[in-house]
Amino acid sequence: MRKKLSLERPRSFNEKIQWLKLYDRKPIYNSMVDKYEAKNYVGDLIGEQYIIPTYGVWNNFDEIDFDSLPDQFVIKCTHDSGGIVIVRDKNKFDKEHAKKVIERALNKDFYLIGREWPYKDLEHRIIIEKYISNRDNDLGLIDYKFYCFNGEPKFLYISAGLEDHDKARISFVSLEWERLPFYRTDFKQFEQLPEKPTNYEEMIHICKKLAEGIRFIRVDLYEIDNRIYFSELTFHPCSGFMPLNDEKYDLEIGEMLELSK
Repeated sequence: MRKKLSLERPRSFNEKIQWLKLYDRKPIYNSMVDKYEAKNYVGDLIGEQYIIPTYGVWNNFDEIDFDSLPDQFVIKCTHDSGGIVIVRDKNKFDKEHAKKVIERALNKDFYLIGREWPYKDLEHRIIIEKYISNRDNDLGLIDYKFYCFNGEPKFLYISAGLEDHDKARISFVSLEWERLPFYRTDFKQFEQLPEKPTNYEEMIHICKKLAEGIRFIRVDLYEIDNRIYFSELTFHPCSGFMPLNDEKYDLEIGEMLELSK
């Protein structure tokens, strides 16, 4: 971030995320970020109806019986961020390319990149789950990422089209669904905000349930065919290196995150 980090008196949001990496460590966090275990954790709290169906979990790519899978599915690694292959048509599936992507991710220790403690010592596995999509959206799947402070969602950002960085869009909005003045400088914003989800109030209720008792957590959700689905839980967005358009907003968001003794 091109400035000295203060861990004794952190003020900005990005600074406080670094503090949380070091001092906010609970064993349950490991399960909450594991893409397979998190489904069990969240399902127990809010119900299995919000969980994307899982087709299986494997330790290595060659164990997977692709003949038994449907025409569309998503392959992920359970221990990292970004190790993903989306299969929209199994007849056009490039198995060798997928194997390279997934095996590269399997061999990566995500904890070492930004020292995000919840990822430390996670088991490296492959999970395949049901393919979901927003059919009426040209940008692809829309993700609703709620920033929750001390159990309360304060704002969110909407993302879409993340498979292609040039087409991807990210915008921060208030809980009243109004565009906020800050934005990420590494992504373009939506020219026009997508419509508020049909089950928006239910989303907020889910966020409060999942964020209860936690200083900070980001709760990511989808809405597909008027149904809410859980995406993932994140303790350290951008590993505490989120590039914002003005440092003053980093400080304003930081004020929402209370670090008690």
